[in-house]
Amino acid sequence: MNSAMQCSWKAVILLALASIAIQYTAIRTFTAKPFQMCPVTISNPLNCGMLGQDVVDLSFDKRICDDFLYFSSNVSRKTHVLILATTRSGSSFVGQLFNQHQDVFYLFEPLYHVQTTLLPRLSRSRTAGDTRVMLGASRDLLRSLYDCDLYFLESYIKPQPANHSTDKLFRRGASKALCSLPVCDAFSPGELNIDEGECVKRCGVLNMTLASDACRERRHVAIKTVRIPEVSDLRALVEDPRLNLKVIQLVRDPRGILASRIETFRDTYRLWRIWRATGRRPYNLDLTQLTMVCEDFLGSVTTGLSKPPWLKGRYMLVRYEDLAKNPLQKTKKIYDYLGLVMDKNVGDWIQNNTRGSNDLSAKHKYGTVRDSAANAESWRLKLSYDMVDYTQTVCQQVLQELGYKTVSSPEELKNLSLTLIEDKTFVPFL
Repeated sequence: MNSAMQCSWKAVILLALASIAIQYTAIRTFTAKPFQMCPVTISNPLNCGMLGQDVVDLSFDKRICDDFLYFSSNVSRKTHVLILATTRSGSSFVGQLFNQHQDVFYLFEPLYHVQTTLLPRLSRSRTAGDTRVMLGASRDLLRSLYDCDLYFLESYIKPQPANHSTDKLFRRGASKALCSLPVCDAFSPGELNIDEGECVKRCGVLNMTLASDACRERRHVAIKTVRIPEVSDLRALVEDPRLNLKVIQLVRDPRGILASRIETFRDTYRLWRIWRATGRRPYNLDLTQLTMVCEDFLGSVTTGLSKPPWLKGRYMLVRYEDLAKNPLQKTKKIYDYLGLVMDKNVGDWIQNNTRGSNDLSAKHKYGTVRDSAANAESWRLKLSYDMVDYTQTVCQQVLQELGYKTVSSPEELKNLSLTLIEDKTFVPFL
């Protein structure tokens, strides 16, 4: 027993001596040669290779320098834009304002794949836990996409892409960058208006490696989503130093959103159409289809307009109606907020797509060709007064906050000479 104890004590002493020796060696290493970091004023990537002659000894320093260079160049090179919206609020139109820019890599609703994978059945029974899972996965995917890592998206595409190739990316044709070189060679470089269906047909299978390359070649990345409820859900991304994220929150009069959804999602909003046709509200009407819009708007806008420090320089509120009334002027203000130059392609697209058209594409439910000014308040001819009155009651606070006037009679509702949009300015939080 005594011999066993002696062995045990000897082992402890040996370990202690070994630990002291390791610490001494480490101290000598750091004191014999100054620890070097890349200076803030680095202007030449070759500086990293000039940290010292001994590559092995300075490998740790060089890795830090490389990481610093990646971080600084990523922040200075790219602006990451997120269009935060809800369905039928004009988000496809706003997305095109970036899609048409030659230096912007634009993605249309990539979070669709997260939603359909994690929450395949959309229902009222969705729990808070489901929402947390969805938001967590969405933030992770957005972070990867802004870093031009499109491989991360493959985990949510069904069936999963083989050899990084797929024909199942949602609305692939809505992204001009995915219909152009180096991703697709079916269209000439100068072709401005590439039809979404033609892109899918002529470009064929999407190569995710080439798509990632195209993303890296563009100076900025813009993503549109209607699957994030509030701006506060984006705080982790806004505060992520690896990103240069700027949020454009698009809002629209809830009465206009309701009218558009009734026309577009006819099955989902069938009971609302029955109410409009009969004048009687069905007892089993899903009112959350309306109330959730107003609650999310109110929560998000309240956060944004309260100007929390973490949103400084990162948030701009845009009313769809203002954009529809003066599309060119408002778009320039958006680009000014982002610190980007609005190129000629964007201006040309606005001129060609906001004057109305008899073309069939103008009548497509997800189309962006329309008389934007006339469309802004067209909901007044599509909803009955009792539906409008109910909407005004449940959404009173957000209507007031966003500067939308209410009506008090059927005659006032149908009087289109009386605008219901207050002249209200929302200054970006700079």
